[in-house]
Amino acid sequence: MSDEVPDGFVRVRLDLSYDGTDFRGWAKQAGGQRTVQGEIEDALRTVTRSGGVSYELTVAGRTDAGVHARGQVAHVDLPVGVWEEQREKLLKRLAGRLPRDVRVWGAREAAEGFNARFAALWRRYVYRVGDAPGGVDPLLRNHVLWHDWALDVGVMDAAARSLVGEHDFAAYAKKREGASTVREIFDFGVRRTAAGVVEIEVRADAFCHNQVRSMVGALLFVGDGHRGVEWPRAVLDAGVRDSAVHVVRPHGLTLEEVAYPADPLLAQRQLAARRVRGRVH
Repeated sequence: MSDEVPDGFVRVRLDLSYDGTDFRGWAKQAGGQRTVQGEIEDALRTVTRSGGVSYELTVAGRTDAGVHARGQVAHVDLPVGVWEEQREKLLKRLAGRLPRDVRVWGAREAAEGFNARFAALWRRYVYRVGDAPGGVDPLLRNHVLWHDWALDVGVMDAAARSLVGEHDFAAYAKKREGASTVREIFDFGVRRTAAGVVEIEVRADAFCHNQVRSMVGALLFVGDGHRGVEWPRAVLDAGVRDSAVHVVRPHGLTLEEVAYPADPLLAQRQLAARRVRGRVH
């Protein structure tokens, strides 16, 4: 399960962001679907003049269709000669080639042991909701969900905190064959901004498929009074999907940040994560 960079190649860390509105998610798909990975790999192939050779990206967190990212991280292994030629001008060249809804902000040689997916300590997401009677600001419509019931942020926050810790989140996950649904949530809270937008923020080692959007769905039912504050934890403890828990729409969700350990600890963290490979998403 080693992750050695091939001889003659250098691992490059990419820091990027994108508006997920018009993407079918991060990962490349058959049938010509537009994806973030596909756009960046196409741009890399063009700016490096690779002659049709593709350099495949590995990402910290695969986002679904419609989900945004402000602090996404990926890595790519490039031939040493290509990197030496491109390192000073790669960002500008990518900016000229990429569509406007995806940007690469940083490109640097990664420290030994770095792997964008397996070396990550945690991922932090924020889901944004508006509950104003008149709807959501049109300029924010692709990033904020409108909920047509007034929300009590206090009870939502209390319910969110009841899910903090290491648990089996099967009740909030879309099950994948052979994959564990055990995750550790480090922080989970709800606040209202000065502009009135409700922000639901969660930080965890990793997330199951649809986990964040399912938990947000449960919190919205608490916030609008349809369920009590104890209900999200009761659903968790039951361990099975509850038909009342809805997976909310993706456009309110943004991957805000991915954290990594200090350089000397990267390889150790990667090995630890690979031991529970089925848990990492």
